[in-house]
Amino acid sequence: METTQQGGEPGAGERRRRELLEAADRVVLRDGPKASMNAIAAEAGITKPILYRHFGDKAGLYQALAVRHTDALLDSLRAALDAPAERRRRVESTLDTYLAAIEARPQVYRFLMHPAEDSHAERGFDVGLHSAPLLRRLGEELAQVIGERVDLGPGGERLARIWGHGIVGMMHAAGDWWLGERPCERAELVAGLTDLLWGRLSTAGNRRDGPGF
Repeated sequence: METTQQGGEPGAGERRRRELLEAADRVVLRDGPKASMNAIAAEAGITKPILYRHFGDKAGLYQALAVRHTDALLDSLRAALDAPAERRRRVESTLDTYLAAIEARPQVYRFLMHPAEDSHAERGFDVGLHSAPLLRRLGEELAQVIGERVDLGPGGERLARIWGHGIVGMMHAAGDWWLGERPCERAELVAGLTDLLWGRLSTAGNRRDGPGF
C-alpha cells in the first residue's frame, strides 16, 4: 500500500511507484505501443514479478500511465480555457494545447490509443478496452467546464455533455488523422476546428453564477 508521510510528503511506496512510472514513460517514449513489461522492468532495474506486484499486469500499468498523462493534459486544457483572452482565442488555445501535447509526445499518445500488433501476447492486454474510458473521462471533464461557464438555456446540463463528448471525439479523430498524415500545419488544423465549433458557442452567454468563458 502506498503511504504518505506526515505533512503531505509522499511515502516510500508512493515515491517508488512514481519512479516506476517514470521508467515506464522512458520506455514508452522509445518504443511506443510496443513497450513491454520486460523492457519497463529492465529500465527500472527490477524483475517483472516486482513490476507486477506494483501494477498487477500491463492493463494496470496502462491505467496508471493514462491517469498520469490525462491529469497533466486536463490541467493544461483548464489553464487554456481560463486564460485571460477573448473567447474564440481561448477555444483556439484549448484545441492547440491538445494537439501540441500529442505532437510533443507521439509515442505516448500511440501507446495510450493504439495497440501494438503483438499486444495480445502480453496477458491478453487490449488497449481498446482502456482508451475508451480515457476519452469518456476527457468528455465528462470538458462537459463540466462548459456547463459551469456557458448559459445553454433549458436542458443546458445535458447539452454541455453532448458538446463535451462531441468536442473530445472531434479532437481525438482529427488529431489522430493529423498526427499520422501531417496534411497541414497545426495552426491550420486549429483554425479549421475552431471554425467548426464556433457557431452557437459564439452567441451563447456566460452563466451569471459561473466563472465565465
